[in-house]
Amino acid sequence: MNKIKDTFTIQDLEILTGIKAHTIRIWEKRYELLNPTRLNRNIRMYNLTDLQKILNVSLLYNNNYKISKVAKLSDSQLVEETKLVAMTEFSNNYEINSLIIGMFTFDEALFEEIYSQQIKEKSFTEIFIKTYIPLLNHLGLLWQTESIKPAHEHFISNLIYQKIALNIASIPTSTEKDKPVTVLFLPYGEIHELGLMFLYYHLKKKGEKIIYLGKSIPFDNLFYLNSQIKNITWINYFMIDKPLEEKQAFLKNIDKLLAFTKNKCIIVGNIWEDFSIENKNEQIVFESGLENLINFVDTPKLSVN
Repeated sequence: MNKIKDTFTIQDLEILTGIKAHTIRIWEKRYELLNPTRLNRNIRMYNLTDLQKILNVSLLYNNNYKISKVAKLSDSQLVEETKLVAMTEFSNNYEINSLIIGMFTFDEALFEEIYSQQIKEKSFTEIFIKTYIPLLNHLGLLWQTESIKPAHEHFISNLIYQKIALNIASIPTSTEKDKPVTVLFLPYGEIHELGLMFLYYHLKKKGEKIIYLGKSIPFDNLFYLNSQIKNITWINYFMIDKPLEEKQAFLKNIDKLLAFTKNKCIIVGNIWEDFSIENKNEQIVFESGLENLINFVDTPKLSVN
């Protein structure tokens, strides 16, 4: 049975918060910001409370709070200040606020009511990009401040999943045998599937021929598929940052996957910004987020196939 990760190294904190391990150590020493368990002189281990705290500190720090002032806040003050910052951008968004209320009360009828109102005036693409993506991003901030439980996030995510699946099912599947294929997959270890599922909907609506592989796909499966189909555009989606070595290994495998073909691969996720700048392989395209990718595939001269 899979065990939920509840202990973290300082390198984990660096990846999850974007704050360098060296900076975390300085804050720890200067302000006693965290209190890790020490396995030996060189290894510190942090728990979920530590992770939530450093995420909150990171949010305030990135919103121009001075670390010297943040460090003086009590744990409860830190949580309240983070909530204030997190809620500011959503204060005037009726739909998102209503969905948050529905999430807290496990009110599926309210979710359906908001969806019914929106779909009369907006496309499903607009609803997903303007409402669901900001909502899902916001849930991460609510988790940081211990405002929600996993059950809340699972409840609302599953309702969104159902809407994507419903809209996918309403679109006829392309039957053109010689049409180029777009293969959608999440790399091994990636399990956050909603963004990829929505992309499946969007491309299917455009009439593209899609093979949807889903989450956590090992590379040997991709090489097998590559041997069966000639004309492929690969698209994958990253939500969680990875250590540099894992990113380099992933790109090495992508190079092998594309070698001796005219195929291309679109890698989505803002964690690839540095690689995007240095990329010299014309068969690889980096996009920072789902909305940018949709703009990319909707541009006639730059369509996925």
